[in-house]
Amino acid sequence: MTREEKIARFRALHAGPRALVLPNPWDAGSARVLAGLGYHALATSSGACAGVLGRRDGRVSRDEALAHAQAIVAAVDLPVSADLEKCFADAPREAAETIRLAAGVGLAGGSIEDASASKEKPIFDFSQAVERVAAAAEAAKKAGFVLTARTENYLRGRPDLDDTIKRLQAFESAGADVLMAPGLPDLDAVRAVCAAVKKPVNFMAGIRGKSFSVAALEAAGARRISLATSLYRAAMTGLIAAAREVQDQGSFGYIEHSLATPELAGYMKE
Repeated sequence: MTREEKIARFRALHAGPRALVLPNPWDAGSARVLAGLGYHALATSSGACAGVLGRRDGRVSRDEALAHAQAIVAAVDLPVSADLEKCFADAPREAAETIRLAAGVGLAGGSIEDASASKEKPIFDFSQAVERVAAAAEAAKKAGFVLTARTENYLRGRPDLDDTIKRLQAFESAGADVLMAPGLPDLDAVRAVCAAVKKPVNFMAGIRGKSFSVAALEAAGARRISLATSLYRAAMTGLIAAAREVQDQGSFGYIEHSLATPELAGYMKE
């Protein structure tokens, strides 16, 4: 598919009869596996991207994040959306530039969030948050880019549903295509958010006790479900368990239930 075809496909997937399940690979190889399993679109994860580089989430530069996304785009013939954090900028104009650059590496979509990365004031003021989304949305419209606007209230110690809904409604009015509030605590909150806006809502699975079934999320109104770092963490869980078995027991039992090399190679390019 051309980039334009990928964007059209990505938009159409948000309007399908079922919610779009959007898994998050962490490199080209995991992207190839997910594509081979039949997923229709992919998304990067800022936390997984940082982990690949041996860093914590939020410690990756814009250039590094875009290079990571570009490698995933090149690995699969699917629409790919990117976790662009706060678009690596505070100022609206600079956030919009990130969207322009993201479109330039072949991405079909990407996100902007209202987390400021400031310990003293972790969430941008309402007016600044909306202004940033509006600037990003203008750039996204010019590029034919699917923009997801996120409010990080529930991840940053501000579990205020009313403010979360207010922000998402304002982001919708500012031109965002998809809306997201990671960390919603229960299905009642998901229902409230979905009922308050007209644009598709993305639910983020990946938090223990706050990750619900696809069927339950669809019934609550979610149109997209992303998996954040959960697949990456699952892979790292397997790595740690296998390495500990060797270190602590001197055995290799993990090999007996691991993918064989030819099976894994079947997902990769020649």
